[in-house]
Amino acid sequence: MIEKNKPILISKSTLVRFEPVARLSANRLEELAAVCFVELVSKDLDPTRISANSTQALYLVSGDLGIRYQNGNKVILRAGTDAAKHPVDTGRLHIQDTIALTPIEVVRIDLDLLDIMMTWDQLSGYPPAQTQKSVNTQSAKQGWKLDEASFNAFKLQNGVFSKLPAANIEAMFARMTAVDVEEDQAIITQGQEGDYYYLIQQGTAIVTRVKDPSQSPIVLAEISTGAGFGEEALASDTKRNATVTMKTDGQLLRLKKQDFIELLKAPIVNTISRIDADAQVAQGAEWLDVRFASEYNYHHIEGAINAPLHELRSFISQLDNTKEYIVYCQTGRRSSAAAFILAQFGLKAMVLEGGTRNNS
Repeated sequence: MIEKNKPILISKSTLVRFEPVARLSANRLEELAAVCFVELVSKDLDPTRISANSTQALYLVSGDLGIRYQNGNKVILRAGTDAAKHPVDTGRLHIQDTIALTPIEVVRIDLDLLDIMMTWDQLSGYPPAQTQKSVNTQSAKQGWKLDEASFNAFKLQNGVFSKLPAANIEAMFARMTAVDVEEDQAIITQGQEGDYYYLIQQGTAIVTRVKDPSQSPIVLAEISTGAGFGEEALASDTKRNATVTMKTDGQLLRLKKQDFIELLKAPIVNTISRIDADAQVAQGAEWLDVRFASEYNYHHIEGAINAPLHELRSFISQLDNTKEYIVYCQTGRRSSAAAFILAQFGLKAMVLEGGTRNNS
């Protein structure tokens, strides 16, 4: 028995009845099913009036829906028919209103999320769930198969990958290479020059840092499938500030430094002048100082929050994802790395051009 008012998740077998949802790969379909709910609409109510949201597609799951167009014509849309495979598009089809002729079930799907999923599926070469093919064209060319968990829906819609131009997505897949790794294998070592950006395709790794050579390394984090690392050294053109060691066997995807800068850093890390930054702060943006606490305490921009670059990830939960942050350091080097990290967590950030050295 279904509990009253309890959200009803839609099944993948139901979602695959709709277009273009049916074009999604199996894993994408599973992700979408996890965030979509069946809504029960009583007879004589208008589901398009209940939630008039142009960023959502409305699909009829069961029952009969009466539709009246702006020119006065009327039709009955019946669930399960070819016509019901497509969304009830009130804008394109000039629908005036609708009415549930019977009790009906509908599902609303976020159009931006759906478009992002389809874009990445198509560019990565994944076949639709309906075809059940085992490999994609891109992976066949490269000898590796993309695990979609590495590019889950949240990351694609809110993280660093959401800011990638479509042209860069395909180029990134073409230039990434897969590397099989073993338990206890050190992938990057603190103090070394940065050469690759890594994304965990499968497995788990431990991030450690040595603060005092006379003491044991401090464990900073445990990361797994879908997590990226190594970006700080590449974005700031400095040496590695931590060591990443595999906790399990697994597989990594890696991107060369030059490709990382061209395809990921360049379109994501944007600078802003001090004049424009002050104007943004006046409108609600906040300063974020990513220098060491000693530098911050000596001198900082009034109102700035101090979140040192090497501790930035631990500050993420304290930041407001509805605000924009103007990130700064002494030259812009550390703040560039910080802006990239923030983007991975869906936070909006601009880098103060020239840093405090040119804006004192």
